[in-house]
Parts: sequence; structure tokens; C-alpha cells
Amino acid sequence: MDAYDLITRNVSEVVTEEEVRALAESPDGKRAYVGYEPSGVLHIGHMLTANKLIELQEAGFDVVVLLADVHAYLNGKGTFEEIRETATRMQEQFVAYGLEESQTEFVLGSQFQLDEEYVLDLHALELETSLSRASRAMAEIAGDGAATVAQAVYPLMQALDIVYLDVDLAIGGMEQRKVHMLARDTLPSIEADSPTCLHTPLIADLTTGVGKMSSSEGLSISMEDSESEVEEKVNKAYCPPTADPDPTDEGEERENPVLQIFEYHVFPRFGEVVVERPEQYGGDLAYETYGALEADLESGELHPADAKGALATYLNDLIEPGREKIRQRRG
Repeated sequence: MDAYDLITRNVSEVVTEEEVRALAESPDGKRAYVGYEPSGVLHIGHMLTANKLIELQEAGFDVVVLLADVHAYLNGKGTFEEIRETATRMQEQFVAYGLEESQTEFVLGSQFQLDEEYVLDLHALELETSLSRASRAMAEIAGDGAATVAQAVYPLMQALDIVYLDVDLAIGGMEQRKVHMLARDTLPSIEADSPTCLHTPLIADLTTGVGKMSSSEGLSISMEDSESEVEEKVNKAYCPPTADPDPTDEGEERENPVLQIFEYHVFPRFGEVVVERPEQYGGDLAYETYGALEADLESGELHPADAKGALATYLNDLIEPGREKIRQRRG
């Protein structure tokens, strides 16, 4: 797999393709960035972007992980002391999950976001941005509650972070798209380059296949979950024998979250996936590609229950190093 294919594997969108191809020509030493509000425990959404960061490191990129303590404070997630403690725990879990320490720089937002130069540049962006544009950029991240003034400033800080972290590629889930488009439109006003962006898919709700999985609502999977809890959650997952389920009775589009997790979490990290089955049911099935597993589910060769059993096993393998870090901290 060449550098461009590795960089763009399993992504929903690149902005722009020409810019990403230019980075792929000489990726060594280039800097890719993603920002996370410290939450204390990595969940499956964090792990999806982390998988992409691991692939970017394989391609030669250095990775910058912004542990966004100021953003978290603006979003009402606790005191700075509480937020920074959770940031430390998250850093340990990212390394345990597989990020290469020698190619990863962890940065607290408060290390630069409170400096005078940053604040003045932030005010300059505020002059260039309407309140409605900033609110739209934040809407998919903030949720359904009434947006605060602090949350309207939040996406402008995300745009400015790209400049101050001196990165070549901004990474985020598709919910970050509006923020990145805001950054591309506004940063030239302070004589900064529009960022090159890469957006990863969103995993559907685990139990319904509708919308996106949320760590605050419904079922989600995190490093805090025990092996049995992961198995229980995966067993409850929506998994029809197809990658293209019918819409709900209300007309809502649905995805198969079990297949999505295989595609975006398991196959990028394992060279082969083995589904264990008793001999009386045909014996084990081995897959070197996601496409082969999907085809067997569609044909009926692979039963959804067997797919779920294998998924739980591989997720537990991925989560175990971070789970151990959590156990160590709790003594």
C-alpha cells in the first residue's frame, strides 16, 4: 500500500485530494493533528481516529494530540484541575492503544491558548466570523442544548489551534467537518494557510444502526468496559445479515454497526481475522480482508451471532492494554 492509500484508507473525505496527494509524496516528518476534550476514558470514537493516527505514523507522519483542556472548560466539563487529571489518564491510554511514543507529541491547550498572541489572533478571527456561522460549526459537537457564547468561540479556537500547533494535516470525525471548513475560510484572514483536512467515518448507534454512536446516550464501548461487558454490549448490537439494512419504519437510514467496527477498528489492526465456530457448524472461518467477511455475512456463510462473537474477542484484544492502565491507576 503506497503512502496516499495508507493515509486515505477508511476515510470519508479528504479536503482537498490534491493537497493530500502532495503530502503523500513526502510524508516523513509531516505533522498530523487531532484534538480531544479530556474525558478520562477512551471510547470507540477516540479509537477510530486513533487507528488513523497509527496508520499516519506508519506512513511517516509525526502526530500531535491536543488534549484540549481549555475547550473542555469552555464546554462545562469541570475545573482545570479535574480536566488536566483526566488528560493525563487519556495520554496513557492512547499510548497503550498503540500510538508510537517517539512519533507522538501530547499538548495541553492551556500551554499556548492563554498566551497574548493567541488571544489577539482569536479576536481577529471573531471579527471575521458571524455568530450564526460559529454556532453552526459547533452545533454537531455541542448537542441539542442552547449554545453559549463560549461554545461559539470554541470552533474558532479549533481553527487557530491548527496554526499554533504548526501542523500539515488536521484529522477529525465527520462531525468536525463544519469546524474545518470554517478554518479553511477564516484562517487566510490572519495570513495563515487553509488547513488540509481528513475526516473519518462515524459509527452508527450500536443497538439501532441509526445516527451515530454516543458515549453519553445509548450503548458505547470504552476502555473502562470489562471483557464480559464488551461481550454483552456486542451481543446486543444491531447486526442484520447485510451491510445495507433497510430504513426504519420512520424512514431513517440505518447502518450495520458490527460490520462498521470490523471495517474501521479490527481489520486495520489485525492482519487476519478468525471467526471461531464448532466443526459441526462448518469450523473456523479466516478472513484477510473486510470485504471477504462482509460477503460471507451477505451470503449466509457467516451468521451474525458468530460475527458478534469474533468482534467481541478482537475488541477486547484492542482494549486490554488501556484497560490495564485504568486498573493500575485505580490500584
